[in-house]
Amino acid sequence: MTIFIASDHLGIEMKHELINYLNNNNIKVEEIGLSNYELDDYPDFAFKLGRLVKENKESLGILICGNGVGMSIAANKVKGIRCVRATSTDDAFKGKHHNGANVLAIGADLDIDLAKEIVDTFISTKPASLDRYIKRINKIISYENGEYNEL
Repeated sequence: MTIFIASDHLGIEMKHELINYLNNNNIKVEEIGLSNYELDDYPDFAFKLGRLVKENKESLGILICGNGVGMSIAANKVKGIRCVRATSTDDAFKGKHHNGANVLAIGADLDIDLAKEIVDTFISTKPASLDRYIKRINKIISYENGEYNEL
């Protein structure tokens, strides 16, 4: 599995710490290849990472911006991406296991040890397995594809 990672200018330090942390734990990490500068725009990073995760089915993504909200909103505009903004390990677990998240957005304002715990939880959590979760995820996918018949 590959973990794609990206940040805007506010998340550069955390991104580098997480890359080192993941590499030290033998997890394959790839930066998405866009350069950071002082006034870069988080949607550019979210869109590119989202496309890479969509194209690489067994991959996951990690996005970092000021508080994770902007990256989450932008990433969720990419068809096939379900991005969870997490501020706790519970958010990361439920985002992936209950809602099929394939991208994690976190804030650069988080403590680095908490960020590592959130990332660990997100990566190690198994995808949805209960029928009720799978049914809900499939409704989201159907809606995204213009096929959902609303109640």
